[in-house]
Amino acid sequence: MSGIIVHHIMKNIIAFADEYGNNSFEFGTQGTHFIVASVILKKEKLAETERYIEDIRKRHFQTGEIKSRKVGDQHNRRLKILQELVQADFSIYAVVVNKRKLVGEGFKHKPSFYKFLNGLVYKELFKTFPELDLVVDEHGDNDFMRQFKRYVQRYHQPNLFSGSEFQFAGSADSVMIQLADFVAGTLGRCFDETRISPESEQFLKVLEPKITSLNFFPYDHQHLLQATDQQEEGFDEDIAQIGVNSALYFIDNKKVLTQDDADQVNCVKLMLLYFNTYGTTRYITTRQLIQHLQVGREEILSEHNFRTKVIGKIRDAGVLIVSSSAGEHKGYKLPASLQDLYKFVSHGNSVIMPMLHRIQVFRDKIKLATLNEVDILNKDEFRGLKELLA
Repeated sequence: MSGIIVHHIMKNIIAFADEYGNNSFEFGTQGTHFIVASVILKKEKLAETERYIEDIRKRHFQTGEIKSRKVGDQHNRRLKILQELVQADFSIYAVVVNKRKLVGEGFKHKPSFYKFLNGLVYKELFKTFPELDLVVDEHGDNDFMRQFKRYVQRYHQPNLFSGSEFQFAGSADSVMIQLADFVAGTLGRCFDETRISPESEQFLKVLEPKITSLNFFPYDHQHLLQATDQQEEGFDEDIAQIGVNSALYFIDNKKVLTQDDADQVNCVKLMLLYFNTYGTTRYITTRQLIQHLQVGREEILSEHNFRTKVIGKIRDAGVLIVSSSAGEHKGYKLPASLQDLYKFVSHGNSVIMPMLHRIQVFRDKIKLATLNEVDILNKDEFRGLKELLA
């Protein structure tokens, strides 16, 4: 397979992508999913990462390329290679399309199918990295990548993204594109119904620290419900659906104009990813979230900025995110039960009520000492607070 190279100038980012699957709707023989996976890293880390991946290639593939299809059903071999690959410095962004759930006769025609996919991949990349320098590998029989090149040339408007330029040319064989091939093929074995195996869950577990975004289309609610079969008894499908819808709406409608915007979109994508793939009871720690969001950033994202400019703003925009500070459940996630909602309110209550009490005591002391001449809540900006205390 060939791939695409995505180079982000402003943030010094480079990405390599490849696809799994095809446009066939003969599910029994040709697979149920089409996946475009990209591995993304800082350009300054590229040489070091290439050397590391090349060493893995020599040891596991000798003179050949790293290819998912060469490993095939050798699950233990795949697992061993994955465990070595994930030690490298990269993140995974992927679009996972369930062809079974695409409604409409038009999807069965290659041009229509690829045009639809082009829009999905384009949106995924540009919601994350608004400024991209793109190089497409046009060698081989890579129909999708050639179509994607034409789509970008037609629809991308560089004037909307300062510093954004596109370059299209052939690229030499690259161990990083080979890495993308292996990731795409492995994800295929996690989601394609004709390739899923008992080891699929292990593959996803090994890839977990590297996966920053899996954009499922259509959003796979059935997969979510199956994943909750062995979850806590309190799972509430309606609550889970409301939380998921709030996240999807945010991702679809949020305009990415600043780094804060990109961080917010990526954070919500991570919430969906963990909720849909790793279980509805799983919380993501602040450290894990910041580690993923740090990809492509020039400046370090501090915990304070994460809480105020990312989590706070997402909640302000209507995304239902619950949090917990208790032991193994410490972190953030989308809600899936009444208990999740109570935890969120309980946490707010434990912070808000003591603070209101302290303000009330402070206010009363001043009023008493000044014989009611000074009320520190008389300013207009404190009107809401004054009404709460009343």
